[in-house]
Amino acid sequence: MKAAVLYSTVAKTDTAQPKPSYADARPLVVQELERPEPRAGELGVAITYSSLCHSDLSVVDGSRVRPLPMALGHEAVGRVVSVGAGVSDVSVDDHVVLVFVPSCGDCRACRAGRPALCHRAAEVNGSGDLLHGEALLRTPAGERINHHLGVSAFADYAVVARESVVVIDDDVPDTVAAMFGCAVLTGMGAVLNTAAVTAGQSVAVFGLGAVGLSAVMAASLAGAGSVIAIDPNPGKHQLALDCGATVVGAPDDAASLIRDAAAAGDGVDVAIEAVGSAGVIAACLGYVTRGGAVVSVGLPHPSAELTVPALQFAGAGKRLLGSYMGDAVPGRDIPMYLGYWREGRLPVELLHTDTRPLTEINEGLDALASGQVVRRLFQA
Repeated sequence: MKAAVLYSTVAKTDTAQPKPSYADARPLVVQELERPEPRAGELGVAITYSSLCHSDLSVVDGSRVRPLPMALGHEAVGRVVSVGAGVSDVSVDDHVVLVFVPSCGDCRACRAGRPALCHRAAEVNGSGDLLHGEALLRTPAGERINHHLGVSAFADYAVVARESVVVIDDDVPDTVAAMFGCAVLTGMGAVLNTAAVTAGQSVAVFGLGAVGLSAVMAASLAGAGSVIAIDPNPGKHQLALDCGATVVGAPDDAASLIRDAAAAGDGVDVAIEAVGSAGVIAACLGYVTRGGAVVSVGLPHPSAELTVPALQFAGAGKRLLGSYMGDAVPGRDIPMYLGYWREGRLPVELLHTDTRPLTEINEGLDALASGQVVRRLFQA
């Protein structure tokens, strides 16, 4: 099998210095690995398309610490080619979306109906193992290669837990399905599950990557009265309008845009933070009305700390909500969101910037970091 493996990180430079070129540093090495067979409870999947996400970039630059070496990639679509013992509800040639939290079904979070917060999945995702056993990936020389979030999708093949896949209909194009396992699931879920936006409410979305744009689509789908999309990159503003935003602008204009667009003029009902910035989270608390909610979706650096006026909570009834994987139940939500797509209410195709061979994965990191692409897909 072929996979893109990270052996060492490329740290971010000081903001005053030029950003590192991933195309020059080439942190991801596309190489041959031994092809493992699935164990009990696992599946072998031929990857058709994988999708590059900021969460992948945060591992490469060291913001998200993972055990190395690691075969990266966590958002993909493929076909099942082999089925391990004990798996009876998935068959060879099934069309599947891969999901980066393989919920165990038995921990405290899973029993509470919150599989995105599965304790066992968090443990094995952190160690680079799989839900049903230790890491399987090996170089021809026998060196262990860790799995990324139970998926390792920048490859032509993956062994994953049964719990890491959702079977979908054959008619869904792979270039659409590839983006449902992370971007769509996370952004849609932040609006529909975590914030539970209802018709007529006002929503502001900060950060117009694939997750933020999915949140824009979800707010429009939910019937929000105004959807204000904020991003410093003007190249994403028209795309946000196409996804359902009613107002777009840069961060410096956020206060005035929200004041003019929000129904009561005193803030939005919901602000979605999809930047990964503690500063933006703090600002969002000032942009929501009394009783409003801020949903934190982005992944700030682990060292980032949040300082906000404490009285905003008890004094103004504001809420700060964390949303991991959109508080999704993947087996329920992915088919539902695909239904919205079929109805023409969820234009996910707009997120797909282009498709490149896996050998260009490092160049893809540069394109994502600079905001040139929303979702670049790769074929091994």
